[in-house]
Amino acid sequence: MAELVKVAVDAMGGDNAPVEIVKGAVEAINESSHVKVFLVGQEDVVNAELAKYTYNKEQMEVVNATEIIETAEPPVMAIRKKKDSSLVKALYLVKDGTCDAYVSAGSTGATLVGGQVIVGRIKGVERPPLAPLIPTEKGCSLLIDCGANVDARPSHLIQFAKMGSIYMEHVMNVKNPKVAIVNIGAEEDKGNALVKETYPLLKNCPDINFIGNIEARDIPSGKADVIVCEAFVGNVILKMYEGVGGTLIKKVKAGMMTSLRSKIGALLVKPALKQTLKAFDLEQYGGAPLLGLNGLVVKTHGSSKSVEIKNSILQCITFTEQNINEKIKEKITMEEN
Repeated sequence: MAELVKVAVDAMGGDNAPVEIVKGAVEAINESSHVKVFLVGQEDVVNAELAKYTYNKEQMEVVNATEIIETAEPPVMAIRKKKDSSLVKALYLVKDGTCDAYVSAGSTGATLVGGQVIVGRIKGVERPPLAPLIPTEKGCSLLIDCGANVDARPSHLIQFAKMGSIYMEHVMNVKNPKVAIVNIGAEEDKGNALVKETYPLLKNCPDINFIGNIEARDIPSGKADVIVCEAFVGNVILKMYEGVGGTLIKKVKAGMMTSLRSKIGALLVKPALKQTLKAFDLEQYGGAPLLGLNGLVVKTHGSSKSVEIKNSILQCITFTEQNINEKIKEKITMEEN
């Protein structure tokens, strides 16, 4: 039997902790025999939740942590002061090699700070980006960066493009992934100073498949596999995506209930529609990995339910088995030399 991929999960982080976190962890190990979950949190609370489920005990371990980092706490101060928090202890499990990956729905700021300070950056990586998968007409694309680096430089965006290409090729099996930079037009001379300076650098990168600019309206069609931007733009795109997607789903459901005819039609199309809408549900794609660290750190939505936690844990298996961090190290080291 292959060695299990070990994932440290912050059981106390997020709006729905620990109920949905524990449930998602159980669902993950019940779906895959290739992962072991370390649930980090207040032992009595976590064990009380686990008692509700049936699962393989050899694939689950509880690590006691007495403190909780709240979302509103200043990240740096929280990391320094709350050494026995579930978030910090889970990150240290990755730092010391006990676990391969970390998953949390808790404080984004603390996860970003802790990821860099505790787990540490790969040598040569300037800024680790958050990179979620977003649904498109053709499957999904990687949005990089969506929240870690608001004031990015051209050199950061170049590394984002390279790390994103590695992720899409080896985790999502997209051969020669198409890379585009977010802009307000298709023309090469458009955009702000950052985009104008970065464009020719991306164009001259021999090891990525750069296709030029991408406007926000072209993202859902799947025009590019890797969508490069700094975190302010990326976060706006992600939040707009979530908002529009949720609104459309509500409108479609409401429209089908307006008359007897529409209700009958809804029954006929329900299976196909359910499958289509599922493909545009961001929860199905797991969390956003913070690429460029010495271990895998995955941040999920603060409001994550069990399905997103489960999928975030499962995505750690492919990431680890494909040695994504080693591939990023090789790429960055080769460039430095």
